Amino acid sequence: MNIDKLIKNVSERIPKPMDVEKKYSVLIPLIKNNGRWEVIYELRSKSLKSQPGEISFPGGKVEEDETFKDTAIRETVEELLIKTDNIKVVGELDYIVSYANFTIHCFLGIISGVNVDNIKPNEDEVDHLFTVPLEFFMENEPDKYVLDLQTVGNDEFPYSLIPNGRQYNFKRGKHHVLFYKYEDYIIWGFTAKMTKHLVDIILSLDEHTKRYTQN
Repeated sequence: MNIDKLIKNVSERIPKPMDVEKKYSVLIPLIKNNGRWEVIYELRSKSLKSQPGEISFPGGKVEEDETFKDTAIRETVEELLIKTDNIKVVGELDYIVSYANFTIHCFLGIISGVNVDNIKPNEDEVDHLFTVPLEFFMENEPDKYVLDLQTVGNDEFPYSLIPNGRQYNFKRGKHHVLFYKYEDYIIWGFTAKMTKHLVDIILSLDEHTKRYTQN
């Protein structure tokens, strides 16, 4: 083993989550509509195999040799059928590491040069679009629920190799699930969690500005 090469490699590498099998990236699209900022959501096509009829942001699986940002832009163009020039990526928010061995990277984008009512999404992937004013989320907290996560054993696992065998005390986790109710729509799960994260950033900026002006 060449220790110098190892030291150089480790010192320069960017850490990433272990055991991640799939990588996804989405865009939170903001658009100014009738003088106010609104978030664009998709109602996924009911013919899709994955999560049909659910509410999501434009996004998808990261392809080979593609950055997370590239994916967010490409998927937004493909699903909303708008041009790359209509999208200005502001930056990346925090990303999600799922208990199901995948990550979701999330970018904030400004949609311009097109009226939201004139956006005709890809019918193969999107049933329809709708928008929600940012003020709604700033004034309404989501409902919060918790699901327990636990290890489910099987006969193939080598329990004889670990202390206490089948009685080993595997750790249990908690999965926090958020729900926003807006008109006839239910925004929930990871989409709601990413929405809440953006709103928390906005509210923290407003609070910082308030404290600064008071001083």
